[in-house]
Amino acid sequence: MSDAHLSARRPLDEPQPVELTPDPIPLGYPDPAEDRRRGGTPAGRRKRILLGAVLLVSLAGITAGGVAGWRVLSQKDAVLEVPADAGGLRRDDSQRALATAEYLRSGFAADIELDRSIGAVYQDPADPKRSVLVFGGTTLLWQPERDLDSLFTLMSDETGKVTGIRDVPAGDLGGVMKCGRTTDAEGSFAVCGWADHGSVVMAMFADRDVDSSAALLRQLRQDMQSRP
Repeated sequence: MSDAHLSARRPLDEPQPVELTPDPIPLGYPDPAEDRRRGGTPAGRRKRILLGAVLLVSLAGITAGGVAGWRVLSQKDAVLEVPADAGGLRRDDSQRALATAEYLRSGFAADIELDRSIGAVYQDPADPKRSVLVFGGTTLLWQPERDLDSLFTLMSDETGKVTGIRDVPAGDLGGVMKCGRTTDAEGSFAVCGWADHGSVVMAMFADRDVDSSAALLRQLRQDMQSRP
């Protein structure tokens, strides 16, 4: 069929094609020169925005990785000592206390690999019943919080379930610190521990609540831990 035949059969009310003006309808900037003056073509601007976003994300990732790397380097060479006086307490060097400290130290070292392990019993000069058992060691820890959680689980297996475990402030030395409570045949104890990229320590506090035990552990840590 010819086009003329088709035109003859087209309904009179069918919409007719829109006639474009001789000049194109301006979209965006009126001419390329003006577009360049204002910052380039829309496609170019989109590319720059996308590139900027990628660079920001990359920079954030690099920054986070740098902060994490700096934290590992600054904490990994921790040193732990058991001074005669720490946190206002006095180290108990009686035979019974030494045997207890060695039992805790060797048991702890048997469960995790450490470069050096420590154990000690500290007495409160104001109240002999409020003794503190401290044990732990130094090693490179990549995930301190995960390892500390594992030790709380281990404590539950050895002493009875540790309940109410929660985060507490770790203090100036950083890392993570948590506390909970456990009960055995001799009574109820607060259990607290800290971990950073170079050390992990657990402590049991007789006749103290969790908040005061956490505060005391921060003091003990200041006197027991150092870094090069």
